[in-house]
Amino acid sequence: MSVVALSPDQAQSPTMHEPSYAPPCNVSLPEMCSLLFASLPRSDQRRKGMEYIRGLLEVRGRKSIRNIAALAGGQATEQSLHHFISDSSWEWGPVRRALARYTASVVPPQAWVVRPMIIPKAGRHSVGVERRFFPEHGQMLNAQQAVGVWAVGEEASVPVNWRLQLSPAWCAEDRRRRASIPDDASAETLGECALRAYLETVAWRLPSRPLVMDARGGDVVPTVSHLLDRGLPMMLRVDDSLRMSVTDPALKGFDTTPRPVRQIMGATRGLQRPVVWPGDGGGTVRCSGLVTAVRVALPTPSGRRTRRGHGDLLLLGLGNNDRRRPREVWLTDLMSVPTASLMRLRGMIQRVDQDLARGADQVGIRDFAGRSYRGWHRHVTLASAAHVLATLGDAEDAELGYAS
Repeated sequence: MSVVALSPDQAQSPTMHEPSYAPPCNVSLPEMCSLLFASLPRSDQRRKGMEYIRGLLEVRGRKSIRNIAALAGGQATEQSLHHFISDSSWEWGPVRRALARYTASVVPPQAWVVRPMIIPKAGRHSVGVERRFFPEHGQMLNAQQAVGVWAVGEEASVPVNWRLQLSPAWCAEDRRRRASIPDDASAETLGECALRAYLETVAWRLPSRPLVMDARGGDVVPTVSHLLDRGLPMMLRVDDSLRMSVTDPALKGFDTTPRPVRQIMGATRGLQRPVVWPGDGGGTVRCSGLVTAVRVALPTPSGRRTRRGHGDLLLLGLGNNDRRRPREVWLTDLMSVPTASLMRLRGMIQRVDQDLARGADQVGIRDFAGRSYRGWHRHVTLASAAHVLATLGDAEDAELGYAS
């Protein structure tokens, strides 16, 4: 298994290929843009990219192209920026890769958190928009749904990659053409979208850190199998209906027949242990709960052998001090990591949710009003860069007037 960093000291020594540069944390907007836009062939594109990021940081209210252009110039600037975002030829992939490598050099990640982002829409023409039920909101919404990959460090979390979920309806020829959806984009479930976004990020040769993700509602077994095959450490929140095979000798009365997690957890009261772990951001804040840890294995179809290398996993149940059934269940392959560190890992999802609301949303991550696939990807790429600058305090240093 890959070495995993779960402390600030460990986080300073990534185990995979490091960025070839290490720019200082107080890099200015022009300096950062010179790193991000090195792949853009034309100087006017690099200039417009910097103008757009500056607008995302300075404009108050909605970060529309019109509002950004009003700050930078006027109607001619609006047409120019619209072309730069929606119709130009520059690729966002190299820019994101540069952003991810820069981020890893100044905010050493302790984990990669993969998190959905819902973008409510009034109409039905924006790429990927669907009317669907969102369990976390308890209602039907007309919205786009994207997945972000966030680098979570000791004191900050920043998005480094995005993937827009598409339904089969959006891959039909007419809608694909109108939204400029490339041929290699296909329909995906949310779970497939999340896994592919993460694997794309892994391919950038960033530090190896655990994947932390809420996998409830998805097809967990194929996801876990894929991660194990790749040697990628993970900690996933799972449904209590997930079926696993018990391998823990401390849990009596179970054979290897796959059982629902709720049944496994229901038989573990004697295995509950109080655990205390640092709260978000460290310091003196402490969290506590009753944690149950049970060794399990992925169920295998009858007549098939388990793939080599798929050993035991750890099923973690987190409950309150009233000793009722666990309120959260997590699955991880981090067998040798202390339970307190694992509990702190799970809290990184909440950190991302907070930083999305108070950081990424402030720079307009959900504000793109265009209809095209390429436009959406370019906007969220530049908004992610703006979020990084604001998070590191560079917006204030550069007198950008960022409104928090």
